[in-house]
Amino acid sequence: MITEVLFGTTALLALAGGGAIRSYNRLIALSQRCDQAYGDVDVQLRHRHDLIPSLVETVKGFASHERGIIDALMSARAAAMRAATPDQKQEAEAVLSVRLNQAIAQVESYPEVRGSEHFSELRREISDVENKIAAARRFMNMAVSEYNASLAQFPNNVISRKAGLHVRRFFDLGMDRVFVEEAPSFKF
Repeated sequence: MITEVLFGTTALLALAGGGAIRSYNRLIALSQRCDQAYGDVDVQLRHRHDLIPSLVETVKGFASHERGIIDALMSARAAAMRAATPDQKQEAEAVLSVRLNQAIAQVESYPEVRGSEHFSELRREISDVENKIAAARRFMNMAVSEYNASLAQFPNNVISRKAGLHVRRFFDLGMDRVFVEEAPSFKF
């Protein structure tokens, strides 16, 4: 009788341990997917950082008196590049998006800049990278959503507390994308 109870208890503990290990491994895999998705966002953000000096040079060439906007944009870019943690990066990138929008809106007021082939190509490239940032951000936020939902489920909530795993923050730049495309015009 005692051996049957011990065997049953051992089997139950082994089953619970196996379930805990599976749950822990799934949480780690989901966490790594979030890290990978964040890396994809980061690559696109760095590409955007690389385009900003070209935009600044274009603005300087046509509208050198717009120094305040240029300085604010370059300062926001520098802050975004220095950001160390995901939270700092998210805040800095949100400011950079606002500054980039302001710079592009200001540049749009100059017909000679708008007509420049260099500016048109640069605007298309910025638009492309903003689309890629939006797509990478959506993928990351889906990964974060799945991870956070898994953390809340039993027994994952117990295992995650013991393992020191925490809810992750969604990546939000405060707006969907930088406005760089012209609205289509229709003439009748």
